[in-house]
Amino acid sequence: MPLTRRDFLASTAATGLVIVHPFAARAQAGQAHLRICETTDLHVHVWPYDYYGDREVDTVGLARTAALIENVRAESGNALVLDNGDFLQGNPMGDYIAYERGMKEGDLHPVIAAMNTVGFDGATVGNHEFNYGLDFLMKSLAGAGFPVVLANVVKEAGASITDDTTLVPPYAILDRTLTDGAGAEHPIKIGIIGFTPPQIMQWDRRHLEGNVTVRDIVAAAEAYVPQMKEQGADIVIALSHSGIGAAQHEDMMENASIPLAAVPGIDVVLTGHHHREFPGSAYEGIEGVDAAAGTIHGKPAVMPGFWGSHMGLIDLMLERDGSGWRIAASEQELRPIAIRQEDRSWQPQVESNAEVLAATQKDHDDTLAYVRRAVGKTDAPLHSYFALVADDPSVQIVSIAQKWYVEQLLAGTEHAGLPILSAAAPFKAGGRGGPEYFTDVPAGDVAIRNVADLYLYPNTVRAVKVTGQQVKDWLERSAGMFNQVEAGAQDAILLNPDFPSYNFDVIDGVSYRIDLSQPARFDRDGAVVNAGANRIVDLTYDGAPLDMTAEFVIATNNYRASGGGSFPGADGSTIILEAPDTNRDVIVRYIVEQGTISPSADGNWSFVPMEGTTAIFETGPGGASYADGVPGVSLEEAGVSDAGFLRFRMTM
Repeated sequence: MPLTRRDFLASTAATGLVIVHPFAARAQAGQAHLRICETTDLHVHVWPYDYYGDREVDTVGLARTAALIENVRAESGNALVLDNGDFLQGNPMGDYIAYERGMKEGDLHPVIAAMNTVGFDGATVGNHEFNYGLDFLMKSLAGAGFPVVLANVVKEAGASITDDTTLVPPYAILDRTLTDGAGAEHPIKIGIIGFTPPQIMQWDRRHLEGNVTVRDIVAAAEAYVPQMKEQGADIVIALSHSGIGAAQHEDMMENASIPLAAVPGIDVVLTGHHHREFPGSAYEGIEGVDAAAGTIHGKPAVMPGFWGSHMGLIDLMLERDGSGWRIAASEQELRPIAIRQEDRSWQPQVESNAEVLAATQKDHDDTLAYVRRAVGKTDAPLHSYFALVADDPSVQIVSIAQKWYVEQLLAGTEHAGLPILSAAAPFKAGGRGGPEYFTDVPAGDVAIRNVADLYLYPNTVRAVKVTGQQVKDWLERSAGMFNQVEAGAQDAILLNPDFPSYNFDVIDGVSYRIDLSQPARFDRDGAVVNAGANRIVDLTYDGAPLDMTAEFVIATNNYRASGGGSFPGADGSTIILEAPDTNRDVIVRYIVEQGTISPSADGNWSFVPMEGTTAIFETGPGGASYADGVPGVSLEEAGVSDAGFLRFRMTM
């Protein structure tokens, strides 16, 4: 059984000095200091543990954030703790509960157990809560010891918004008692109202179509907030699982927190979804936003990162205004659970709360068993030892999974008829990572933790719409991986040591060759240095020369699609799909669905032959076991470098 809030508070009394906030010190009779703590985008990160890497980490986990909340409660008697959504899905613990253990009536989801233990006062529903279907969602929410609100997801639409039958209550009025500066107690009614991106109808169509519909976020707020005020809400807090996006309202916009903050009657905006930090520099220069002070349209707001990395804190000085309360002043800040040191290591700021860990210990242990167990099989090894010189299975399986996923999400949209390509790069390919820094998953069982070897970063899937010319230019950018090689050269150094392997995108769905007698068109940073150079030749789609004016979709990740690496066709303006899932999760789902994967490379790219020419490249010593099976490449060992890399001579 989870601990009650009373048990939690009694057993987690803060130690050391208690900090008195200036609002509390200055508060007089009829004035009260209220602290609002926010978590968002927890994604089932209760424990400080990386289940993909199968190791402890200091940068994630509600168990750590709970210690920050504990400190805030110790600093002030008037505190409210709210979550902004995306708590049920996002790491292997979430998948284990959904796909393995299941949720029967009366079951308690581990993240709900943790939140009950902390003593949350309320929460809203994020877009990822719908990933496992409505039945799973409702059974999970049934265990919450706090109100869960959501105003813009509708089971039955009414004649007007306030006549809708919503999936969960659109809002709640919390009856609380505040202690003022003179020690007197006063009642206060705090309204909380929740919102989620309308795009859930696209992202989780198979679960939602025919079962629910959505309303525009701002329209729902404009309808319900006056009703909340009529029911006595002194202050209204918007739980906006919607990022800080465009300043001007557009119908059904995904990131609506700025126009939402402008709705009369909303006093505080708790944001999320973007996995960023506010107050913070990420939102500087946006109309209506004060990124330093942490306000949107002058109203206090926070966005505390993701996975429990930060706790958002809003301090309000409230004053009695007739029979109610008004906000006289506010301060906003983020409190991190760990701080990056000069040597790039992380210094934890708090230790995990023992009660939160105890409430979820069994599910944590079961999740470890789950990630260490096979979720599928591969009938060929998945390694990256030769991913920079030949089409490679470890890269191709990522591309295949991305394309499989994007095809599903684009079905039924205006982009459904476009050909879908997929771009992926080898993340672990030696270089500065050293001779052991390679993917190496042997044939046989594939466990979830192996997926971290295939996909190193917690990116999310994106799709961009590009022209054939942009496809070619994208590949020209990738071809900067290689030095120029003169015809007839012997043992030329093949790889450019300043070019990171994660910028060597291979695009599946087209075929091409790379002519290394040509100079690179782009430098390592993506700037054009040889405008007339054409390394990419014989570029074809479906057996015919690529039409440079035709339109294509490329499945990729958020880093690349938003401009990471400065690739032509990927500057953020060409994005047509911002998917809610990480590339890792997509790979896991693909493997689970396939059962056994057959990741043989299809040889869609190669080098243009250069008679009488050889080049040297370096890989990990483990590559020796696979050198004879690299298709289309003639290799011979050429010793070991001083750094421990295995050198190969390649006939061009």
